[in-house]
Amino acid sequence: MNIYNDYLKEIEDRKTQGLNPKPIDSADLLSEIITQIKDSNNANREDSISFFIYNTVPGTTPAAGVKASFLKEIVLGESVVNEITPAFALELLSHMKGGPSIKVLLDLALGNDITIAKSAAEVLKTQVYLYEADTDRLEAAFKSGNEIAKDILVSYAKAEFFTKLPEVVEEIKVVTYVAGEGDISTDLLSPGNQAHSRSDRELHGKCLISPEAQDEIKALQAQHPDKSVMLIAEKGTMGVGSSRMSGVNNVALWTGRKASPYVPFINIAPIVAGTNGISPIFLTTVDVTGGIGLDLQNWVKKTDANGAVLRNENGEPILEEVYSVATGTVLTINTKTKKLYNGDKELIDISKAFTPQKMEFIKAGGSYAIVFGKKLQTFASKTLGIDIVPVFAPSKEVSIEGQGLTAVEKIFNKNAVGSTPGKVLHAGSDVRVTVNIVGSQDTTGLMTSQELESMAATVISPIVDGAYQSGCHTASVWDNKSKANIPRLMKFMNDFGLITARDPKGNYHAMTDVIHKVLNDITVDEWAIIIGGDSHTRMSKGVAFGADSGTVALALATGEASMPIPESVKVTFKGDMKEYMDFRDVVHATQSQMLKQFGGENVFQGRIIEVHLGTLTADQAFTFTDWTAEMKAKASICISEDDTLIESLEIAKGRIQIMIDKGMDNEKQVLKGLIAIANNRIAAIQSGEKPALTPDANAKYFAEVVIDLDIVAEPMIADPDVNNADVSKRYTHDTIRPLSFYGGVKKVDLGFVGSCMVHKGDLKILSQMLKNIDEQYGKVEFKAPLVVAPPTYNIVDELKAEGDWEVLQKYSGFEFDDNAPKGVARTGYENILYLERPGCNLCMGNQEKAAKGDTVMATSTRLFQGRVVEDTEGKKGESLLSSTPVVVLSTILGRTPTLDEYKAAVKGINLTQFAPSHKLLVR
Repeated sequence: MNIYNDYLKEIEDRKTQGLNPKPIDSADLLSEIITQIKDSNNANREDSISFFIYNTVPGTTPAAGVKASFLKEIVLGESVVNEITPAFALELLSHMKGGPSIKVLLDLALGNDITIAKSAAEVLKTQVYLYEADTDRLEAAFKSGNEIAKDILVSYAKAEFFTKLPEVVEEIKVVTYVAGEGDISTDLLSPGNQAHSRSDRELHGKCLISPEAQDEIKALQAQHPDKSVMLIAEKGTMGVGSSRMSGVNNVALWTGRKASPYVPFINIAPIVAGTNGISPIFLTTVDVTGGIGLDLQNWVKKTDANGAVLRNENGEPILEEVYSVATGTVLTINTKTKKLYNGDKELIDISKAFTPQKMEFIKAGGSYAIVFGKKLQTFASKTLGIDIVPVFAPSKEVSIEGQGLTAVEKIFNKNAVGSTPGKVLHAGSDVRVTVNIVGSQDTTGLMTSQELESMAATVISPIVDGAYQSGCHTASVWDNKSKANIPRLMKFMNDFGLITARDPKGNYHAMTDVIHKVLNDITVDEWAIIIGGDSHTRMSKGVAFGADSGTVALALATGEASMPIPESVKVTFKGDMKEYMDFRDVVHATQSQMLKQFGGENVFQGRIIEVHLGTLTADQAFTFTDWTAEMKAKASICISEDDTLIESLEIAKGRIQIMIDKGMDNEKQVLKGLIAIANNRIAAIQSGEKPALTPDANAKYFAEVVIDLDIVAEPMIADPDVNNADVSKRYTHDTIRPLSFYGGVKKVDLGFVGSCMVHKGDLKILSQMLKNIDEQYGKVEFKAPLVVAPPTYNIVDELKAEGDWEVLQKYSGFEFDDNAPKGVARTGYENILYLERPGCNLCMGNQEKAAKGDTVMATSTRLFQGRVVEDTEGKKGESLLSSTPVVVLSTILGRTPTLDEYKAAVKGINLTQFAPSHKLLVR
């Protein structure tokens, strides 16, 4: 019993960390446990029974298969365990969700023992995670005259798995806990630097906010045992930056309720809130768990007698408190009146949190059950030859006669499933859509694999055009945690049907390419819908939505996603871009000018940014669409000219072919199929049969923003504003400052050129700058370290072919070696150029970090506190975000440059330029 003894040793090790035994997913371990259960004299029998009942992972894990088989033996009387009666065995099967448990239940329900069959059928009627193999068995049994099968199908057709669930309680008592002031990023709830532990839910839960906050939450629970703790973002938005299922899981673990008494560390139904509501992608994740997300609006802009907004000395609106949600405040959520109360006093209408669809999610314990339940009801009704009984809330369909369609409305109408045939849908409609491209990243991928196992999925949906599993978030440091987790993840995803960055068989070179850049390449139709396990899933072709690991799993398993069609904000440009400016400055200026045009209100938040870039290829345009995550937009769409789109698709084809040449295609030749799709799309554009996607001329937008390029006169820097007296204004991405603000004197401790925000052109700019500096000064000397991480290996290969990589090598003091990747994160930096392995590097914050308290100048995207750089007691860490030339020059000087220094340094260099299209990009 060596495996069991190893498990006992691990349990003792976990006790020293204050942890319970790790949930069991190993078939070999559970087989040993079952052997001990069957031995009535075994000293470990009592513990083994407990592990078997309460500590085994459900779904399609190897352990779940072993557990289901043993429970079948007990139900049939082939094994007798006094502590687990046949009735209890059936109950345990009912909590195993799907996969092997459904197979066992079908074996029993369609078996010869009528008493057992009826009992198993009653359990099956409560299950929704059935796949083709399961429904085919039911259909075949029904057609052969099996009455039990018919009884089950009738129940499914009535959707009794849903209708017989308890109704949502009318009153929910909550006690508030202010988790922070200002926007709360998911990094606070599930820090990126703890990504390695996400699949170990109890261990990962220890990183929620802080140990002090966890103690405060426990104290509130002790004082208010009959209430739920509601986490709040005071004066901010909850869950910005990432969807991060692990963040919601952590909140649920501390404040929610157990999903099942027999499934360890999976909690549901958390309640979260924010003064400015919940970030859209985070709210989707809350829905996955059947939770509640409230828009409190407890602080509002102060106005004068004429209704004009009052502003402070910085020109920012003055806020006043409408009602208090200070920690420890007891409130009541009424799900019937859809109002929030303090005692008898009504505070605010919260009906947006309790739409008919959201009420279904809450009742069912999560959105997955509804998605699978609807499919199951449709199948049963069709098999029985009857009409579908209206059980679920009808999808809201908004159709406005005479109104044209925005680009996203066109895409959703094209991909809609199950909506009224022939009906044109506008923003606000609830739509189920097919998904074309799916991306899973490596630090959330283990959770995605767990979600796939829990929903009993074993193979990718055939309607998905392509899916990719990245290795970019663990690229910098190939440590023991990565070695333990990532190969296992790659094998699972490869077997499931994804193209994987690492080949489980080791036949092709490990690719640590940044996932967003790969997805941008494999998206070969601008009408595509993309779902990716990261908030920066923002392609410059198609419309892409960052999603939690569970929604990614759902898209992989079903090829579908459900959401309302979002409103759009149209962004166009006028004027001329100055030759010494970089396109990154236009990106930052867009955010700055938008806020000024709308009096500080972020009209991008929660909406689609339809950006009319027109003339920029997908690589360059991605710099804009990627940044829309920091603009708090739900997603973005790039409107291109026909010729520009064709050029982008040709680039994508070339890069996909390189992936094929490296041996990355699978048995179904997914990558080859993507090239075929690209060829068809190019032919349709060239023939005029289907030009590049554009909105209708009479489309309606929530707002229209025109960016004036003429007034973008100097580099623009996104500043975390770490010392702002109003803590809610820190780390917001909304403070955009001109280079001259820093007066050429702000010390820079580290520079970073990398992450998904840079493209090949950025690395060529770096090469050109180094040559210029060498010519001007006779040498290149860094007064601060410069870390460079190319986004993809393809880009490195292209730079080598064009001679730029040789220049970078010449001036570097370190170059990555794939044959000997770093096993330990770098803790200190010399004043040299580091050529790092392609991947996320500093941007992710889970491996490499700047020294605490540093001021970092980076091309990255993240301003989260502690992400790229942590604080010291004496100095706050700062990560200022800027263009590549500003970063490079800052490391040469060891400080922010003056505008004159900047202009001199970039003279003659081909920066990323942009000229607005002269064509009217509408149909």
